[in-house]
Amino acid sequence: MALDNNQLLRFTTAGSVDDGKSTLIGRLLYDSKSIFEDQLAAIESTSKKKGHDGLDLALFTDGLRDEREQGITIDVAYRYFTTPKRKFIIADTPGHIQYTRNMVTGASTANVATILIDARHGVIEQTKRHAFIASLLQIPHIIVCVNKMDLVDFSEKVFNNIVRQFEEISSKMLITDVRFIPMSALLGDNVVNRSKNMDWYQGAPMLHILETMHISSDINKVDARFPVQTVLRPQSDTHRDYRGYAGRVASGVLRVGDEITVMPSGFTSIIKSIDTFEGEIKEAFAPMSVSITLEDDIDASRGDMIVRSNNKPEASQDIEVMLCWLNNNPAKPRAKYIIKHTSNNQTAMIKEIIYKIDIHTLGRINDDKELGMNDICKVKIRTTKPLMVDSYRENRVTGSIILVDDTTNETVAAGMIV
Repeated sequence: MALDNNQLLRFTTAGSVDDGKSTLIGRLLYDSKSIFEDQLAAIESTSKKKGHDGLDLALFTDGLRDEREQGITIDVAYRYFTTPKRKFIIADTPGHIQYTRNMVTGASTANVATILIDARHGVIEQTKRHAFIASLLQIPHIIVCVNKMDLVDFSEKVFNNIVRQFEEISSKMLITDVRFIPMSALLGDNVVNRSKNMDWYQGAPMLHILETMHISSDINKVDARFPVQTVLRPQSDTHRDYRGYAGRVASGVLRVGDEITVMPSGFTSIIKSIDTFEGEIKEAFAPMSVSITLEDDIDASRGDMIVRSNNKPEASQDIEVMLCWLNNNPAKPRAKYIIKHTSNNQTAMIKEIIYKIDIHTLGRINDDKELGMNDICKVKIRTTKPLMVDSYRENRVTGSIILVDDTTNETVAAGMIV
């Protein structure tokens, strides 16, 4: 099957301190010729000033520190690059334990997680934690980069031992597609180009895997979900009676002539037309932004969801969520928060903390009910009105929520509906 040349792949990098994440990203950008000449010149001169013989590849990402995400102050740096086969967004997340929230933020939209392991140290506690978060966030594909192979004489035995160690921990988690690459980011072995030092490795280098990985099936194509963002009423001479429900298809496929239900009201109708900026189309699928018109004059507004009548999400006010607390201030017992779910905003309350995850052992803590920054826990949430939800495992869009403090407007938590 031919790849879509404009297909976007998002991947996140995670590793312990000094595992070579910055060098790996620098090598990826440098060898794939994704760096502007003026950037290259600036980095060459900085490398000379620092006394390096060659280029210090880590500097490519060190200049990203001001590329902060707006809203919550988190240390996730984003890098964009393109090859003839694909577009990429890299989320570079810190590996320290105190930045669990940053990894959750950077990984929440990723197709692929790349986990770096230092070949000298093998699988460490941090590796287990990164694998756990990747599993929790249901990232479909994982690439384990066994880096610094040059420091262990490119030993196949060392590599195979690390593969065995990682498979042992990942077998206990919900991780399906894992690939292992032995590499040296510093020397460029198996990053963009094949390594001449590791003939025993029969797989492809990292960039080739990223370019050819099949990600179309990562989106749920079965459950048609269309959260309404706004209602279009142009009232112009050409569109006198036009009423279009505009939004982005979260999952599934919607076609003209489909019988649909508007939730939560339960009114049914038939799709009359699907309109885009370029003109009318016969079908829309995720993640397209479209406007849908219906045969009947139904009252639907922002926060409602258009779904197929024979395939509805659950409408519920009581939901169980795996929550990662992002805020410096701890959760207040029975305090009210704004819950954002697709285009729907409601008031909600954390009713109960069922258990917390011990991020060191990955075991459960049942008796600690305090919720502080970086904590991951399973909670029960009660909302003022029903939300149209799917489980996060089935649908990453309609299965995710965020909580916002209504007094400060800060995002305090991100959650995956169980």
